[in-house]
Amino acid sequence: MQFQLGRNRRKASWAQGLLYSLTLTLGWGAAMPSTLAAQTVTIRLGPFQQSVEIADLEKFAKTGRLPEGLQVFSSVLTPEVRELLTKRLEVDPAVADKFIDELVRSPGGRQFISSIGGAIPGSTVESIKAALNFALRQANGFSALSFLRAYPAENITVDATKAIGFAVEFNPNHLQSQALGLLLERELSAKSNIPFKAAFDPAALGHEIVQQQTIVLNDRQRNRTIPVDIYWSQGKTEDPLVVLSHGFGANRRFLNYLARHLASHGMNVVALEHPGSNVAAVSTSDTKNLAQILPATEFINRPKDVSFVLDELAKLKTQPGQFQSTLNTEKVTVIGHSLGGYTALALVGGEVDLEELRKFCKDSLNISEAPGDWLQCAAASLRDNKLRLQDERVKSAIALNPLVGKLFGKKGLTQVTKPVLVLTGTEDALTPALKHQIEPFIQLRGEKYLLTAIGGTHLSISDPIYPASAATTIVKERRGEETKSLRQLTKGVSLAFIKQLTPEAKIYQPFLKPAYAQSLSTPELPLRLVSELPASIKTWLEPVEK
Repeated sequence: MQFQLGRNRRKASWAQGLLYSLTLTLGWGAAMPSTLAAQTVTIRLGPFQQSVEIADLEKFAKTGRLPEGLQVFSSVLTPEVRELLTKRLEVDPAVADKFIDELVRSPGGRQFISSIGGAIPGSTVESIKAALNFALRQANGFSALSFLRAYPAENITVDATKAIGFAVEFNPNHLQSQALGLLLERELSAKSNIPFKAAFDPAALGHEIVQQQTIVLNDRQRNRTIPVDIYWSQGKTEDPLVVLSHGFGANRRFLNYLARHLASHGMNVVALEHPGSNVAAVSTSDTKNLAQILPATEFINRPKDVSFVLDELAKLKTQPGQFQSTLNTEKVTVIGHSLGGYTALALVGGEVDLEELRKFCKDSLNISEAPGDWLQCAAASLRDNKLRLQDERVKSAIALNPLVGKLFGKKGLTQVTKPVLVLTGTEDALTPALKHQIEPFIQLRGEKYLLTAIGGTHLSISDPIYPASAATTIVKERRGEETKSLRQLTKGVSLAFIKQLTPEAKIYQPFLKPAYAQSLSTPELPLRLVSELPASIKTWLEPVEK
């Protein structure tokens, strides 16, 4: 029975989703050397199916015009579909074997290959691996069309239902991060086999009694009301003031455990809430409109929120009361998660490159990109070409799963010469490791550290009691008890990193070494900490850096 696509809107909507999914699936497939090239594609949905000539798809991809054989698809063969048909993934042929080896060893990679097999009836694991290996050796990369043409059969059949489910779950950037995970686990291992020993545990609760107070600050000039939680104790007032910036769709309690930990060691901590990109703003926005989900001005307002809060706290410490002379607003460390990570990097000196961002959003953005890649494009409507939002009071930054992508371009983070710690998770589907953390880490020019959680997700470092919501859990996350070791390491490393701005720097320096991270590592969640990527990793990343 032939499945015909007419003008029925429901059928058109399904078919468009199917074609998107098909091109996503096959875009990660490959061309295999064969004497028998496929001529047609049969799309199967239960008992229904429709055959399409590959030659007609190639004509459409090349010219944008629909041949007679594709007129039935006129309502769904959009410019976006054409882009997906021709979009190529380019990987240096010299590292093709390494890419495949690491991919098939990772749980996510094995699931990816299994899902391709389910979407293409009759294929085998071996044929898919061989296809990927061959395609990755092609100098010009591979695409959905090259896969179709090289498939060793006259016709290739695609199970539509499984293809759609597969396309929703995977995106290329996430897959690359998964493939890189096992390589990072091996290559970033501490060189010494001597067990890590220390005189004290920086991840243990400190001896200071923590107090907390909430104040509300009003920035009348920008019409923004900013709630602020202040955590303090009777600690050393010369220690840096720590400012916490939450991520998109979250609130100031997201890293509550970290705030209390640092305060228990004598630090003053301020957790602020960003109106316009907190959970309340996202919950009431139009989810179909990117400009309403995340206003472009938030990329400017967030760093300015921090600067405004520092200005107000500087006034507060001059007034009689419990905070008099206690808040070191001239020496600040900003800790940010996700969009808060961007905020921290902008404040510590990163230059936002809107010109390059706009080019990416116009020429390269498609439905296969991660949610973080779409969110960054909310900033593209800003008028400037460059943005400098640095605050000189910020002396160091910790960026946890930061949303970076193209926001700082290829050189914007080379402006950062102050200490920075970056956390990445190889299973982060929202802000994939390669584009959002590892490539940006390479740009940094000052003292820097990369903390890698092999298998960590976007919300793995969140407070266990922080409630999950639709705004923050659109994909499967690893959090709670199974990521306890990562939160322990985050507490210890954060304390040690911030202490580098104090006379106690040498005492805490051992906790910024690879051996400390590995002492908290588990088989389920390997943890690594380095200050520089080894040459083997940089070689592997060369195709990403282009």
